[in-house]
Amino acid sequence: MSETNLDLSGPWQLATSAGEHSCNITIPGDVHSALYAAKIIADPYFGRNEEQVQWVAEADWVLCRSFTIDHLEGDWYLDIEYLDTVAVVFINDIPVLSADNCFRRYRPDVSAALQPGENTIRILIHSSIKAGEERQARLPFYVPYSTGNSPIPNGNMLRKPQCHFGWDWNIAIAPLGLYGTVAIRKLDPARIEHVEAEQHHHSDGRVTLTVKATVFASQPAVTPLHITFGEERVRLDCGINAGETRITHVFEIENPRLWWPAGSGEQALYSLSVEVPGEKVEKQIGLRTIELLTDTDEAGSRFAFKVNGREIFCRGANWIPADAVFSRSSQEKTQDLLQSAVDAHMNMIRVWGGGFYEPDWFYDLCDRMGLMVWQDFMFACNLYPCTEDFLENVGHEVEYQVRRLSSHPSIALWCGDNELVGALTWFEESRNNRDRYLVAYDRLNRVIEQGVKRAFPQGLWWPSSPASGYLDYSDAWHADGSGDMHYWSVWHENKSFDNYRSVKPRFCSEFGFQSYTSLPVIESFAEAKDMNIASPVIELHQKNAGGNERIAGTMFRYFRFPKDFANFVYLSQIQQGLAIKTAVDYWRSLKPHCMGTLYWQLNDTWPVASWASLDYGGGWKAMHYMTRRFFQPVAVAAIPSADGTSLGFSMVNDTADAVHIDLTLFSLTLDGERKELTTARGVCGPDKAETLTTFNVSDIADDTLIAWEFSASNGMSGEGHHCASTYKALDLAPSGLTLDVKPTDDGSFELLVSARGLALFVMIESKTAGRYSDNAFDLTAGAQRRVIFTPSMRLPSETVPEFTLYDLYSCQASS
Repeated sequence: MSETNLDLSGPWQLATSAGEHSCNITIPGDVHSALYAAKIIADPYFGRNEEQVQWVAEADWVLCRSFTIDHLEGDWYLDIEYLDTVAVVFINDIPVLSADNCFRRYRPDVSAALQPGENTIRILIHSSIKAGEERQARLPFYVPYSTGNSPIPNGNMLRKPQCHFGWDWNIAIAPLGLYGTVAIRKLDPARIEHVEAEQHHHSDGRVTLTVKATVFASQPAVTPLHITFGEERVRLDCGINAGETRITHVFEIENPRLWWPAGSGEQALYSLSVEVPGEKVEKQIGLRTIELLTDTDEAGSRFAFKVNGREIFCRGANWIPADAVFSRSSQEKTQDLLQSAVDAHMNMIRVWGGGFYEPDWFYDLCDRMGLMVWQDFMFACNLYPCTEDFLENVGHEVEYQVRRLSSHPSIALWCGDNELVGALTWFEESRNNRDRYLVAYDRLNRVIEQGVKRAFPQGLWWPSSPASGYLDYSDAWHADGSGDMHYWSVWHENKSFDNYRSVKPRFCSEFGFQSYTSLPVIESFAEAKDMNIASPVIELHQKNAGGNERIAGTMFRYFRFPKDFANFVYLSQIQQGLAIKTAVDYWRSLKPHCMGTLYWQLNDTWPVASWASLDYGGGWKAMHYMTRRFFQPVAVAAIPSADGTSLGFSMVNDTADAVHIDLTLFSLTLDGERKELTTARGVCGPDKAETLTTFNVSDIADDTLIAWEFSASNGMSGEGHHCASTYKALDLAPSGLTLDVKPTDDGSFELLVSARGLALFVMIESKTAGRYSDNAFDLTAGAQRRVIFTPSMRLPSETVPEFTLYDLYSCQASS
């Protein structure tokens, strides 16, 4: 720690404003985690402890520590970000900052408050519950929030992650704390406020990169400023004014290496740094063009991303915060979650508008991994104030976040909010006075839009998700002709999986189906006596009203009911994967009418029943293994006709080169015998979806499945089966599954799964965390599958994990 740059992260003291519950807290960190570490509260995630820790959010909390400055000449400022949320900062009992936005960076001058030698800093964080209530009471009219998502009221009054107040997948404990930088710095003579980069003139093997460095000084000065791009370094001796000064330099790049989304090319990155004395800001720059195509056609208007002149089909999922409380998250855990997205052939994630604008390193990871980011602004599922002070606060937030993030090549789209237009129909107040609340919404939306266009004119703007178009306030939930769509009829309206084929989205940015989190995760928060879908603990870990009943009801529709709780969990995951596969297979077959499917959701914030394909902790549910197959860039899918009499086999090719595809169809009896029916061969052009062949379902017996295998000339391959009726109608024979386990020299384990009969949806599970090379697959009679299990942490020698095998036959109650 230098004398001019005092990093104040590390140990602090924590207590309520009344001096109770005193303990240590590590900053960055959150109050709940500190209280749990001090054994003042129990683990909020375990059992029904969520109900026992509600008092934490009702109290005001004080964080404090001391620091020393020996030489006080010059100007000093506090640098603080991710302060959650309504807080006053005192230095030596002098208030230096009143903050009320978790999404802003604050840098107040604190020179007058400092003293030579020892100083104290104290942060008073007010209860979000009390602050929300007080702000609601001051409004000229009531602004409703979604009570179904937010059991803790009035979160829409605060610029804080909205999911902190609950949500239909999150624990409702309204966490608070300080999650980012906290430092005392000397202004000597200037600091860097922003470093931004704009790309122009991508043509003739050249790119123009304009670097804009904004520096701040308290008084006029001359300072050297160095800008380094790749191997080129320039020095600018800048005369700067009091306040902000913007310095611009242009680089001409010959023969640029372009940045591409995952699966479409290289993620080429260049280093950029800007330096003033005492400070250096480093960024990574990816050179690419990106367009959003919304031209009109016979169906309405398109919604497609074009990168470097090529249209890209977006395969991905929605991202929510990596954990419900900050201190349980980490860069390593987040990287693992994002890597799982890439490993399942995703090329886009949507940072959903009820969480955080993620830290810089998150977008650095997306840059390196080739994950395009659909970036929502942090407004979700509520109505919001339109008072002058609220909108001014939002304006500062938008400017800061856009200028912070705009240089990342991964950022594809800036979207105004999540579902705020739809929310106008959810509340009695807005239904009775739509004009008032629509005008309020439009004022907010315009502040966000204008902020984006001022801060980053090149940025792609979309007003809301879902939206049919600019200034279109109609129902985008069920309209599939234009814009992006959230399609929730299968889950929330309890319609059949086939219903996904009743719509033809241009881009579906939300759709999902729930499952239970995996049994080893359930065992981390529930005791043996709780292993029942109707137990209070299991119900508390299901936040969507009617969710458990819907999972069970879907099983009655498609499957014979499972024999016990473990198999209920297993089967819930299989049906989740089948639901999303049904949608993705059909919508990909519509390409280029449909150019994106982002399912809800990638990850969980805590152990809970949800729509996620990854368990809390990062393990892969059955669906994520299935995702890796149905998101494969070259895939073959069976699409039944509307009357169910025939199957069309759709070839999808998301690569830039034509591929030859060989397909073999089989009949599959219920005792596992496989017989070849026919073969087909075809060529699928680059970035196309075409029908390879059609098969008449009546050509096989009623108690027989259709199975297939395909291989493509680029090395991709796959398999699948189609059940023309329901799985509960099948009188399956015993599958005779066996498992042989052998350790390998690298710490992994080779698993040989064998079947004597038909084994559908074979799932391998262990209490030992790790990744399987394959899972949720089918085996026919006499078939074997070699699977490599890699533990998350290397196990002691001679330790062999225990594994459990599931399949559709063995999970049934009658087996």
